[in-house]
Amino acid sequence: MKKNLLDLDAHALSAYFAEMGEKPFRARQLMRWIYREGESDFAAMTDIAAVLRNKLAQQACIVVPEILREELSDDGTRKWLLNVGTGNAVEAVYIPEVARGTLCISSQAGCALDCSFCSTGKQGFNRNLSVAEIIGQLWWANHQLGRNAEGNWAISNVVMMGMGEPLLNYDNTVSALRLMLDDLG
Repeated sequence: MKKNLLDLDAHALSAYFAEMGEKPFRARQLMRWIYREGESDFAAMTDIAAVLRNKLAQQACIVVPEILREELSDDGTRKWLLNVGTGNAVEAVYIPEVARGTLCISSQAGCALDCSFCSTGKQGFNRNLSVAEIIGQLWWANHQLGRNAEGNWAISNVVMMGMGEPLLNYDNTVSALRLMLDDLG
């Protein structure tokens, strides 16, 4: 099974490249392609040696959740239902404002807390999302929305207020947040 590189933060990606016999700078180089350029095809990463690109294509992948449905409101708010596999779907919502764009993302498929005000809890808990499934929501939304007139991504804020309780998926949530806070993430 191929390794989804969205599951790896900068440190883990450096270790992954070391295991392949590659230099640590390859991790930052790949992160730039994945997160800054929005590239998921190793063949398009032209400043990485062809031999390494081929090795990555054989051993690794960059897989994000796929869209099942999109809803667009009059104020520009977008809501996506994303397939995270194993029969599970989660929601991500983009809320545009004058000076910023906020993305609300999910950390779990379902929720075990059953809060009275929340419909997600009524669905029950299915599973925690992986780092790739959490960061993949931001990656996917960034590349759907594109950049603003200043050349910045449309999304300037991320809130963990989608489906699930992020602190009950602590390790994966923290790893995803570290990727978001990385200067290349």
